[in-house]
Amino acid sequence: MKRRDFGQYCGLARALELVGERWALLIVRNLIVRPRRYTELQTGLAGIPTNVLATRLKELEQAGIVERQVAPAPARGVVYALTAVGRSLEPALLSLARWGATQLGEPQKGDVVTPEGMVLNLRAVFQSAEAAGLTASWEIHVRDVVVHAVVTDGALLTGLGPAPVGPDLTITVELDDDELASYRAIVSSMRDGTVELAGDRKLLGTFLRVFTVPRVA
Repeated sequence: MKRRDFGQYCGLARALELVGERWALLIVRNLIVRPRRYTELQTGLAGIPTNVLATRLKELEQAGIVERQVAPAPARGVVYALTAVGRSLEPALLSLARWGATQLGEPQKGDVVTPEGMVLNLRAVFQSAEAAGLTASWEIHVRDVVVHAVVTDGALLTGLGPAPVGPDLTITVELDDDELASYRAIVSSMRDGTVELAGDRKLLGTFLRVFTVPRVA
């Protein structure tokens, strides 16, 4: 399959040749969270045409960024996962997410927030200096989505679903029906105190300090 070729001996140009096509980095974003079946990728990438998803996956496979794996028991079938090369994109992806967050305006009609996007936001805004020596765990419930953040001696583990161990604090966020479940809206509810807490309530302030939304310059 012919890929984009800028004809420049430049690392940035090469990166754009490999992951610069429309939807490519969002596929990588979802696979950073965990391996996905084709149908799960399609569901998690609202609006992506089927033929575009198939093309991007083939391109990413050919580039050695994505690979197919057999799903572990008890699941069956094939899942798409990042290779070591693909996983090495995470720091760049988080940097782009942090920069992009400073450029967001107000949500537009039809905008959506994906669960994978919520997990990536947690990783992008994580302040490692604030978390030095910290051990704590949180679950965040927003409508039908649950994400977790576990910090162990300053190291972060995040993902979809309940925390792998009982959370120290569970935060349930209630939003208006027409309000987008963006990270900024979630944090705003936490700061306003319009959330339900179960567990060590003092860890709400810790969460807000450790997972800081980037400020617009």
